[in-house]
Amino acid sequence: MSGWTNIGKIPELQRRLLFTVAILAVCRLGVHIPIPGINSAALKAMFEQSQSAGLFSMLNTFTGGGFLNMSVFALGIMPYITASIILQLLAVVFPYLERLQKEGEVGRKKITQYTRYLTIVLSAIQSVAIIGMLRGWSAGQMPVVPDPGIRFVVMTIITLTAGTALLMWLGEQITERGISNGISLIIFAGIVARVPVGIYQTLSQYRTGELDIITLLLVGIGMVVVIGAIVYVERAQRKIQVQYPARTVGRKMYRGVKTHLPLKVNPAGVIPPIFASSMLTFPASIAGIFGESDSNWAQWFSSSMSPVSWQYNTVYAILIIFFTFFYTAVQINPVDMADNLKKHGGYIPGVRPGQNTADFIDRILTRITVGGALYMVAVCVLPAVLMGWVGIPFYFGGTGLLIVVGVAMDTASQIEAHMITRHYDGFLGPKGPKMKGRRGR
Repeated sequence: MSGWTNIGKIPELQRRLLFTVAILAVCRLGVHIPIPGINSAALKAMFEQSQSAGLFSMLNTFTGGGFLNMSVFALGIMPYITASIILQLLAVVFPYLERLQKEGEVGRKKITQYTRYLTIVLSAIQSVAIIGMLRGWSAGQMPVVPDPGIRFVVMTIITLTAGTALLMWLGEQITERGISNGISLIIFAGIVARVPVGIYQTLSQYRTGELDIITLLLVGIGMVVVIGAIVYVERAQRKIQVQYPARTVGRKMYRGVKTHLPLKVNPAGVIPPIFASSMLTFPASIAGIFGESDSNWAQWFSSSMSPVSWQYNTVYAILIIFFTFFYTAVQINPVDMADNLKKHGGYIPGVRPGQNTADFIDRILTRITVGGALYMVAVCVLPAVLMGWVGIPFYFGGTGLLIVVGVAMDTASQIEAHMITRHYDGFLGPKGPKMKGRRGR
């Protein structure tokens, strides 16, 4: 309890925590405010009668239930994340963006401004896709949109785009005046908010006899093991030994130094699953638009792209592996790492400096990237196993679980840093181990 007691002794940390909680409460409130012109009863009945809820279960997880509620925050913060990733990848192609990334604070502000503009554009495009789906949805004789005219179209585009812009601004406020990264915390809060619903549904299945006690216990143990495995892998590093020779500066002689070059086992983080999910969302939108038709292709696509189907998870796994290697290649350049070592006089024992060092680092990076990709595939396919084979009624695992564990580690790490900076015991007390974020900070 000493960690929690020490938090109360730091007024600035208290203010930051209270501000963060207040902003997250506003985000959760917006999830329950429907957009104008929606028949909420028909929307709920339609999702209960069709497979559309299954198609968008992942998107609904990231928005904390905002999508299936068709709230003002139905798009969530995903357009902002997509815009950020697009700009990061475009920096590899366009030298102008690459120069901005290297210009420090000024360049960061410029890239942030471009990210905001792109977020608005993506939000408007996704709003149009949602309008197309809503205008074709109905529950029996009750249409989801009673009056799908131009007024509804304009109002929905403005409302959904403004909702995403508001979430983006709130996330930036948390980053500046609260604790941890605001965008990540908003997603974290949305995912965690769905956990009590899932637990209630699971216990309801147990009470009705759909799940036996053995299965329930095994699933609980499995969840603990999976969370522990994610923490272990996210903190795991492959350390390459590096030697710096002795050197003389003025009249002083410095001895040689042995250190290591750390490479994360999962260098791409959660970017590959997010990219893969985004790519699979667009076909799901098409299925939602034509889902009410009697065409065979629409019915086949709706059933095949269910998150519990083997077709969906096969494509999902392939995309995750592809984006893992792609994003790792974008983020880490073995040639630059070898050049930096050579420039500062460092070398890897037994490996010649220059191109041989770059090839050595590239071989190791390829091996650990294979392990990281397979690890992410295993975690992201876990929901299909629990929902489709075991019968667990909520979306446990996947990108959501990776984000929850990672954000929890980063937030605890920042609280720890605030307390240690002011000469208090760490968050886990004087004898407990110090928390580290995903980067091992």
